Amino acid sequence: MFQDPGVGVFQAWDYVVFAALFVISSGIGVFFAIKERTKNTSKEFLVGGKQMTCVPVALSLTASFMSAVTVLGTPSDVYRFGGSFIIFSIAYTMMVTLTAELFLPIFYRSGITSTYEYLELRFSKAVRMAATLIYIVQTILYTGVVVYAPALALNQVTGFNLWGSIFATGIVCTFYCTLGGLKAVVWSDVFQMVVMLMGFFTVLIQGTIKNGGPVAVWKAAQEGSRLNVFDFDPDPLRRHTFWTISIGGTFTWLGIYGVNQSTIQRCISCKSEKQAKLALYLNLLGLLVILVCAVFSGLVMYTFYAKCDPWTAGFVSAPDQIMAYFVMDILGHMPGLPGLFVACAFSGTLSTVAASINALATVTYEDFIKYWFKNLSERAGTWISKGLCIVFGVACTTMAVAASYMGGIVQAALSIHGMCGGPMLGLFSLGILFPWTNWKGAAGGLLAGITLSFWAGIGGFVYPAPASKMMPLHLNTSGCELRNSSDILTTLAPTMAPERPALADSWYSMSYLYYSAVGWLATVIAGLVITFLTGPTRGGDIKPVLIRPVCNLLCFWSEEYRKACWCGVEHDAADMDLSGDYISTDILAMRREEPTEISKKDGKDSGDDLPGHIAEDRSYTNAGFTKDTDL
Repeated sequence: MFQDPGVGVFQAWDYVVFAALFVISSGIGVFFAIKERTKNTSKEFLVGGKQMTCVPVALSLTASFMSAVTVLGTPSDVYRFGGSFIIFSIAYTMMVTLTAELFLPIFYRSGITSTYEYLELRFSKAVRMAATLIYIVQTILYTGVVVYAPALALNQVTGFNLWGSIFATGIVCTFYCTLGGLKAVVWSDVFQMVVMLMGFFTVLIQGTIKNGGPVAVWKAAQEGSRLNVFDFDPDPLRRHTFWTISIGGTFTWLGIYGVNQSTIQRCISCKSEKQAKLALYLNLLGLLVILVCAVFSGLVMYTFYAKCDPWTAGFVSAPDQIMAYFVMDILGHMPGLPGLFVACAFSGTLSTVAASINALATVTYEDFIKYWFKNLSERAGTWISKGLCIVFGVACTTMAVAASYMGGIVQAALSIHGMCGGPMLGLFSLGILFPWTNWKGAAGGLLAGITLSFWAGIGGFVYPAPASKMMPLHLNTSGCELRNSSDILTTLAPTMAPERPALADSWYSMSYLYYSAVGWLATVIAGLVITFLTGPTRGGDIKPVLIRPVCNLLCFWSEEYRKACWCGVEHDAADMDLSGDYISTDILAMRREEPTEISKKDGKDSGDDLPGHIAEDRSYTNAGFTKDTDL
C-alpha cells in the first residue's frame, strides 16, 4: 500500500496512551478478582450477584454494541454513501422501547440466567439447545469481525503486525473477563466508554477546526449530497433507504438487543426490574450520542477530503481504513492524540469481545455443563466458568482471521446479526406473543427462518448487488497526486463479473438490513402454520409469567375478551398485579414465601417439577420480585 508522506506516524506518547487502555482494563479485572475473592460462586461470576445498578450497566451496554465497527465503519459509510445512517436513531429507539417493555419483563421475572432457559420453560429442551448453538456460532462470527476492525486500524496507522494486534486484543479481553467476571466486564466497559467519547470528540473538534468551522463542513457536505438523508424509495433491493434502515434496522437491532444473551445478562444483573429498564433507556441516550458522533465524523472527513479521496488515490487499500488515515492526517503532529483515537477504536472492541466471552461462557455453562453434570459444587462451577472464558476467548480471537475476507465491516457485522438474529427473534416472539405455539412449531419455525435468511445472506455475499443498488456517491481526486497512471487504470478498469444466476439481481440483491426481518417473518409464519397443523398448545400448560399475548393489545377494554385473548392460559382476577399483568398462583406464593404443591418435593422447596426450572439460588423469590420491582 502506498502511504502519503504527509501523514504523521505514531510517536512515543501515542504508544503510552494506547498501552494505558490495556493496562487499566486488565487492572479492573485484577481489582474485582481480589475484591470478590470471597464470593466464589458461579452466580456471582456470571451475573454479578444481581446487585448492579442502572448507570454502569447502561454505559456497558452502549460500549459493547457501539464497537470498533461503529468507530471505524460508520464514518467510512457516511463518507461514501451519505448521512442516511442517522436514521438508525429511529431503529435504536424502537429497539430499546420493545426490549424494555416486551422482552425484559418476561426474562427478568422468570428468574433465569441464560436467555435460552426461557425456551425450555416455554417449549422444550431440544429447542433450547438448538437456539444456544445458533447463538454461539453467531457470537463467535460477529466477535471475529469486531476484533479484526481495530487491528486493521492499528496496522494502518502504526505498521504493527495485523495478527499480533488481534492476539493482543484477545489476550487482554480474556484475561480481565476470566479474572473478574461480569463486574469486571461492566466496569471496564464504563472506562472504555469514556475513552470512546474522548476519541470521537478529539477528532470532531480538530477536524472541524481544520475544515474552517462547522458552517464550512455543513456546506461541503451539502454540496457533496451527503445530507440527502431521507430516501423514501420502497425498493427492498436498495442498500440504505428510510425503510430499509428504520424497519430493517429495527429488526436487526432487536435481534441484537431484545433476545441477545449479552444484553439480557447485564439487564438481569440489575438489583430490580425498574433498574434494568432504566439502564436500557439510559443506554438509548448513549447509543444516540455515539451515533451522532460517528455520522458527523464521516461528514467532517468528507469535507477534509472533498478534493482528494485517499481511497481512490491509492493512499489506503480499503474504505474501512479511511477513518484511521484521517486521524493520522489531522492529529499526527500532536503526540498522544493519535494514540487516543486508536484507543477509542480498541475500547469498542475490548468491551464487545469481553461481553461476548462472558455471555458465551454463561450460556454454555447454564445450558450444557449444568445439564450434563448436575451435582457440581459452586467452586467447581466457578472454575469451569473461568475455563470457558479462556476457551471462547481463543475461539473469538482466531475467528478474526476469517473477518479479513468479509468486505466492509459494518455490512459484514450487521449481516451476521441479521442472518442469525432474525430467526432467534422470531423464536422468542412465538413463545411470548403467541401462547398457542407448540414446541414443534417453534423448532420448525426456527429451521425455516435460519434456512431462508442464510440463503439470502450467503447469496448476497457470493453475488453482490449491482452498483446501481449500492448507490455510492461521487468521490473526487482532482486535488491530489495519484500514485501513477498504470495503477489507476488497474484500479478503475472493469473486471469480468462471474455469471449471475436468475436470483442474483432480485433475492440475493436484497438490502442486508432486511435479512433479520426475513428470518423473523419466516420463523413466525412457519411456526404458526406447523403449530395449527400439529395441534396448538393448551392454555393450561403455560405459565402466564412466560407470555405476553399480542392479542391482548387489542382487547384490553373487556375482561371477557381479555380472558379469551390469553388463549386458555390459566389465570384468576385475584392474581392480577397492579399493573394489569397476570401472575401465576405459584409465583404469588413464592413472593409470599409460601410453599406450593409445585415446589414441594421430598419436604423441600426445590422447584424441580417445573420443566427446566432452576432450583437453589434462582428461585422466583430471587428473580426481582421486590417492593420496588416494576411489575
